[in-house]
Amino acid sequence: MPGPDDLRVLHIITRLIVGGAQENTLFTAIGQHNTKGMRVTLLAGIDDGPEGNLHDRAHQAGLDLQLMRELVRPIAPTTDAVAFARLCAFIRRGRYDVVHTHSSKAGILGRIAARAVGTPIIVHTLHSLVFGEHAAPWKNALYVRLKKLCAPMTHKIISVCDATKDGAIAAGIGTLEQHLTIYSGFHIEPFLRVRDALPVAEAKRRLGLAPEHLVVGKVARLFPQKGHDHFLAAARLIAAREPRARFLLVGDGILRADLEAQTRQWGIRDRFVFAGLVAPPDVPAHIQAMDVAVHTSIREGLARVIPQASAVGKPVVAFALDGTPEAISHGVSGFLTTPYDAPEVADRVLEILDDAPRKRAMGEAGRAFAGANFPVEVMVRRVNEVYHQLAAQHLDHRHAA
Repeated sequence: MPGPDDLRVLHIITRLIVGGAQENTLFTAIGQHNTKGMRVTLLAGIDDGPEGNLHDRAHQAGLDLQLMRELVRPIAPTTDAVAFARLCAFIRRGRYDVVHTHSSKAGILGRIAARAVGTPIIVHTLHSLVFGEHAAPWKNALYVRLKKLCAPMTHKIISVCDATKDGAIAAGIGTLEQHLTIYSGFHIEPFLRVRDALPVAEAKRRLGLAPEHLVVGKVARLFPQKGHDHFLAAARLIAAREPRARFLLVGDGILRADLEAQTRQWGIRDRFVFAGLVAPPDVPAHIQAMDVAVHTSIREGLARVIPQASAVGKPVVAFALDGTPEAISHGVSGFLTTPYDAPEVADRVLEILDDAPRKRAMGEAGRAFAGANFPVEVMVRRVNEVYHQLAAQHLDHRHAA
């Protein structure tokens, strides 16, 4: 049973789908739930998209998961007003010591609500920058203004990579002292162990591939921001030059039919495996089937699949965007390419496929880096340290006398 001085923590996120920001939030909450002296609740909106959700994993971990239908991702003034009122009531009723918000909408509504009801400690995580050249100017201006509004009521702003932190500071969001970077950790042991438990040839066989096939893979939701069009363009070039090449897409989403149609139009559908939505415990085995992992997202904080692929021992080729250069040592654990340049991606992938010793060396370098920097325990410990530092400043009255 929780004691009277347990730190009461509420995490808020708009949706708990299968995705990097959501897994980061869930893993943090579960890690804290298993930490003595912390009482944790996770509040999420409801999203029934094709990616699947993480609700069962939260329940299986014994986490107090609460759902709020009005907490939606799109801008919806009437629904947002209802969500704000419900958030105020929820936070007031829970008497939380810490409100930790994730994602833009939850970060705006949640922080204002927490401030309105007098929450002592407010923390926000930037999983990526919602503003930038990918968004409409009016939306950029709105989000930047709202984030600037919320910054003074936030004690700490955590970013999942230095690039996100630096982008926020450059936009005038918060002060330098408010910001810090904590890499997005994950349960790394299954990724480190899979190569000992599952030979590459067997991993390929399970997907209908032959041992001699050279597999180029991507793990991501099939959504526009993930850059699958660039992956397909590179795959077309690779397929023309390497007859043994096969392409593995892990994930599902609204673009699946379009992507399959494109591969048929180009005459390379038989070179592709669309694995669809894969249960998280099965992701390491799918990565094990790859010879090279590719990430062509056009907007990301720091994609979790990069250190995941590295932990399995796979070289990664990715656009030099956002936090990706922090996870790939160019020429050592993989290659960074010019953003949106599919021919360069193809060239780098073929360079690795043509040099087996270098492929192995890159894989080993990536494993060492991922193992040191991305275990979920490291992330949880660092977030807890932030809480306790802030608690020492703002909650001394709880331990007085």
